[in-house]
Amino acid sequence: MRNVDERDATGGFGRFFLPGPTEVRSEVLEAQAQAMIGHRGGDMHALVAELQLGLQRVFRTERPVFIGTCSATGFMEAAIRNGVRRRVLCLVNGAFSQRFHQIALACGVEADALEVPWGHAHDPVQVEHALSEGRHDAVTVVHSETSTGVLNPIAELSWVVHGFEGTLLLVDSVSGLCGAPVHTDQWALDFVLTGSQKAFALPPGLALAVASARLMERAAELSHRGIYFDLLEQQRSLDRQELPNTPAISLLYALRAQLRAIHEEGLTQRWERHRQMAVLVWNWVDWMRDGRGIPISILAAPPYRSPTVTCIRLPEAITGPALVQRMRARGFVIGAGYGKLKNETFRIGHMGDHTPESLELLLEALQEELVGR
Repeated sequence: MRNVDERDATGGFGRFFLPGPTEVRSEVLEAQAQAMIGHRGGDMHALVAELQLGLQRVFRTERPVFIGTCSATGFMEAAIRNGVRRRVLCLVNGAFSQRFHQIALACGVEADALEVPWGHAHDPVQVEHALSEGRHDAVTVVHSETSTGVLNPIAELSWVVHGFEGTLLLVDSVSGLCGAPVHTDQWALDFVLTGSQKAFALPPGLALAVASARLMERAAELSHRGIYFDLLEQQRSLDRQELPNTPAISLLYALRAQLRAIHEEGLTQRWERHRQMAVLVWNWVDWMRDGRGIPISILAAPPYRSPTVTCIRLPEAITGPALVQRMRARGFVIGAGYGKLKNETFRIGHMGDHTPESLELLLEALQEELVGR
């Protein structure tokens, strides 16, 4: 396994645990400081070809992988514009799945929200019941809900959705992919997207996605694809080993460097490292509650916990923003709760190139803060 660049806790790598953007290794940052190239010439063709091979390995697909110079929200819009014919069912269990619903409405398609409480995963049986009404031709879902730390059962949901002819599954795996198993082709995901700034451990600014042949056929029938997020144009450009619009070339250099590192580490080993970090946090929460009497708990219930981010409920005496500030004074960055959970929770992003060893330093500091305050 590759040795992840980890500097000691006196500074440098290993103290920035936001649930996105996550910390970026110096080698990846430095990879951006290369000379510009023409984005319609041979150098770009070679770069795109190498990126495709690496991305297909990560997405577990033989399909082309679209690369967009935008946040992941851009490809959420692309999913709607290219994948929804008339009405979409949006599975909502947190802030970002709620955003998918809002995007659908903003794009002018009919959208229904199937909501479950924040902290819960979606039940495939409930989804099957909702689809049995025959009103929807697409379903949106967030794989790893960054606001709550919930991991939805994407494979099972895909099986249910594809039981309804002509219905597509559109998946946001922004904080899932590269940290949690995603098998795009095996699970028959019609559209799966991610962003560069989460488990990929890259600077923000790139969105990545794969579309099934079924979705591309759907897109060809639709007139509201727009221009920037037209997946047919994305496909035509990739056929020429180019990107459709002027790309962020420096970020592509960073992506190439990180894909090489991920391949060296091994994707399954990367998944396992993320699982180990998640279990370390979950066990720490249990020990703090049961062994130290600190009333904290994990919002998401097993087995629906994300391996990349954990959302932790706090005692009433302290708020998420207050704990974030106290940890910042100790030299660590964590996340407060998101949206309506802002005050009552905090979040740890254990993803990207962090290790269990660096995470232990954070947990030791959190313990001192929670026990000694």
